[in-house]
Amino acid sequence: MDREVTLAKLESLHRCLRRIETRRPSSVEALLADIDAQDILSLNLERAIQLCVDLAAMSLADRDEPPPISMREAFLGMGRLGLLTPDLAARLAGAVTLRNILVHEYARVDWARVFDAVDLSLPDLEAFARVVASGFPGRSL
Repeated sequence: MDREVTLAKLESLHRCLRRIETRRPSSVEALLADIDAQDILSLNLERAIQLCVDLAAMSLADRDEPPPISMREAFLGMGRLGLLTPDLAARLAGAVTLRNILVHEYARVDWARVFDAVDLSLPDLEAFARVVASGFPGRSL
């Protein structure tokens, strides 16, 4: 992977994850009442998941693997190659569904699900970032 592109994507991912952590309301009710928090969480979750998809596709390309046929497949492909544990690959593939809801069905977003997804997704997105960063000595998240 191109070092500069990868590190820039990792830095963007780091910013998104920190933004989610610092702006996440304390309850679903608070999220429902705060349209700014909804925007911040949805935009940064969408971006974080997309950045991980991009990094996964780049990782597969570096290994001369065929391009993934879907965003989900980018993570599953990394799992098949042993770059991610099968469980982490499956959970990240599932995060693509949340990304798609946030991107394509904004009016029907279940904010309780988004609130819960923050707790479930952030550790997985951070674990993915650590896997990618481990290929670049001196860089960690």
